[in-house]
Amino acid sequence: MNTRRLAFLSVLASISIVADSRPLFDGKTLDQWEGNTNVWHVEEGLLVGGDGKTALKNNEFLASRSEFGDFDLRLKFRLEGTEGFVNSGVQFRSQRVPHDPEMVGYQADIGDGWYGCLYDESRRNTVLARPGDDILKATLHPLGQWNDYEVRCEGRHIVIRLNGQVTVDYVEADTKIPTAGHLGLQVHGGGKTRVSFKDIEIESIPAK
Repeated sequence: MNTRRLAFLSVLASISIVADSRPLFDGKTLDQWEGNTNVWHVEEGLLVGGDGKTALKNNEFLASRSEFGDFDLRLKFRLEGTEGFVNSGVQFRSQRVPHDPEMVGYQADIGDGWYGCLYDESRRNTVLARPGDDILKATLHPLGQWNDYEVRCEGRHIVIRLNGQVTVDYVEADTKIPTAGHLGLQVHGGGKTRVSFKDIEIESIPAK
């Protein structure tokens, strides 16, 4: 194959990758999300939940309007708080609970003692996989600083990366657990918490 054709195929491949990846937050609106706008808002190009001054009585979730199956999700988060249970999380393959602010499904957890964990929110209510303390010590940026999360779901295989380091490599054994659903951003109840998100992008993984 000649050099010109190789270059052409390379360009086509890069176009395909870019076209398949899309932002989920434009820095200005909540158009792709739904939730309690008394808790969630846009501020200086960031998607912000909570105010860090008032402890919420219950969890509040901002849910994506779209559902996703196999994907790579990438985002940045910054957790801040001064009192109570300061915690957040990123839901995926999840659903809203009818007539309730809660969501059911997987969560990439955020908070002291929970960073990098895979939690099963409002379903099995347990940590499904947890990183070692040595990994977090070498990887995690302190409270109030930005951290990166990447969540990759392919079939029943889930990988979570915190600042580029794998914290979870999990295969779901229960075939009844759905392999598609909404994304969600959480502010946990019980703490004076403020959490910010930015650079939220998702790339679908083609079926093999």
